[in-house]
Amino acid sequence: MPDTFPDTPRTPTSPQSSPILFGPHGLRAGWSLLVAVTLFFTSIWAMTSLLHATRLVAPHAMERVPGPLPVFIVEAVSFLAIALVTWIMSRIEQRPVHLYGLGGVHKTTRFLVGVLFGLLAISLLILILLKANLLAIDRRLLTGSAIFRYALLWIPGFLAIGFFEEYLFRGYLQYTLARGLSGIANYLPGKPDPQAVGFWISAFLVSFGFGAVHGSNPGESPAGLVCAGLASLIFCFSLWRTGSLWWAIGLHAAWDYGQSFLYGVADSGTLFQHRLLETHPIGSPLLSGGTTGPEGSILCLIPLLLLAAAIHFTQPRSASSYASLMPTTQPTSTEEVSLG
Repeated sequence: MPDTFPDTPRTPTSPQSSPILFGPHGLRAGWSLLVAVTLFFTSIWAMTSLLHATRLVAPHAMERVPGPLPVFIVEAVSFLAIALVTWIMSRIEQRPVHLYGLGGVHKTTRFLVGVLFGLLAISLLILILLKANLLAIDRRLLTGSAIFRYALLWIPGFLAIGFFEEYLFRGYLQYTLARGLSGIANYLPGKPDPQAVGFWISAFLVSFGFGAVHGSNPGESPAGLVCAGLASLIFCFSLWRTGSLWWAIGLHAAWDYGQSFLYGVADSGTLFQHRLLETHPIGSPLLSGGTTGPEGSILCLIPLLLLAAAIHFTQPRSASSYASLMPTTQPTSTEEVSLG
């Protein structure tokens, strides 16, 4: 359905008789998030139940060594759930849905550049581990036409992972937290930019949550959680500079595709079926990543920092950056600042 709201962000009219529910940005962010979270978990429960009832995906398919089809179905359904919730909330709050990350300019270019950087970054990390004798390639698992077949079959699954995880953490959630926390700038010295304050406080909270969620993965390590949190901040940095999630989605999908299919290493302790190579870590888990995979190695910080530098130099802040999407009316009282 086409977006019927204007392209520029606006502050929805808020009934002055309901200050508990409404603030200067419309429905207060706390209430918005409560509604959105409720809708999301309800949608996920309904869609997951339907998948299991129709036997499209076995109940514990993702807990074993998953293949391309169950990964794609589960992640695509999860993305549809968060996309539906985001669309509903955009209607409730009278905001254009493109504000939440899938709008912006140069979508295809930014996506493809993100893919390129994702493949380069994971390849650099694998090369570092190989040269440092922290990773060994045992054998090639695929031969002949199977290489081309599974190289293609895995693409939709990892695209779905990129879309779902980026839209879940850095879509509506990031935007709504940012607008709710922007009023904190009024209490900081030096009159900082409220939009930047709200965005980066939200980014740190979202990144902490992103790392914490990865803690539920089998074989995850403390170093892996730190790297996941830092990766989330880097994704947020690309969002801040470009005003959209396309760069981050491309990088996220390509990174996961590279490590799980091309190089056959564990991703947060999980190995995938029909991967190209069989590998094993060598030496200290802190350096090799151990059973967590390369993301559990402190050497993962090298490509992550290089990615941050790449964003800084190749994606300058412009008129289409994230600040242009956020409400401009700022809270002026303690009451309004509370997730306004």
